[in-house]
Amino acid sequence: MSDTDEATPDADGAWVSLFSGGKDSSWALYQALERELPVERLVTVHPAGDSYMYHVPATRLARLAAESIGIDLVEVEPDDFDAANATDSGDQGDAELEPLERALADLAEGLPGGLAGVTAGAIESEYQTSRIEAMCDRLDAELFAPLWQRDPLTLGEAMLDAGFEIRIIRVAAAGLDESWLGRQLDADALAELADLEREYGVHPLGEGGEFETLVTDGPHMDRPIRLAYDTEWDGTRGSVRIDDAWLADCRR
Repeated sequence: MSDTDEATPDADGAWVSLFSGGKDSSWALYQALERELPVERLVTVHPAGDSYMYHVPATRLARLAAESIGIDLVEVEPDDFDAANATDSGDQGDAELEPLERALADLAEGLPGGLAGVTAGAIESEYQTSRIEAMCDRLDAELFAPLWQRDPLTLGEAMLDAGFEIRIIRVAAAGLDESWLGRQLDADALAELADLEREYGVHPLGEGGEFETLVTDGPHMDRPIRLAYDTEWDGTRGSVRIDDAWLADCRR
């Protein structure tokens, strides 16, 4: 798999960034832009319900993020999924990948020089990453996964140092209560997550689905995303319910 030391601009092809609006895919995109990879499209998958392969909450806000970033967005819709006949998690993962692969194959035909590579925000999930890597092989595209097998706390600190503004929008793990919903992922939050890892086994960046995030600002964005929201909590897990979202006129 390619990493931050190997992915290089390709004059004969364009790059596509798999993008949910969460911190991991946003960091992969940011790292690609920092390396001057020619990212011509963002691709957001809107899963039909819970997903083994994709970030689920608030993916519709990827439109605002793409506008702020200044890169055209391609959206893969729920109607494109056909995982009803999946008999196990492996079959479902393969079925969930099919509409993404079709979308990338279609994009490759219209991109200048074709599809040179794909960025992905995987950290530790072999389940997801092996499928994305195999898809890239079939598409004859390079995979750039700059978070892969990096230390999660070091990654989190790097995101904050770069100026990422990250909000927690879903929690589902022991130790994470309603107070985490809407909370900014800052240095104090990272320190608390390190404690929760030791006590409960919570992944510091939520790689196991313990929590989900939304990047509302960063150095790759021209304007921050602002939110009006409420929270929903069932006693053990909860989500931010976003009532409105918009791009601010400027940063404060």
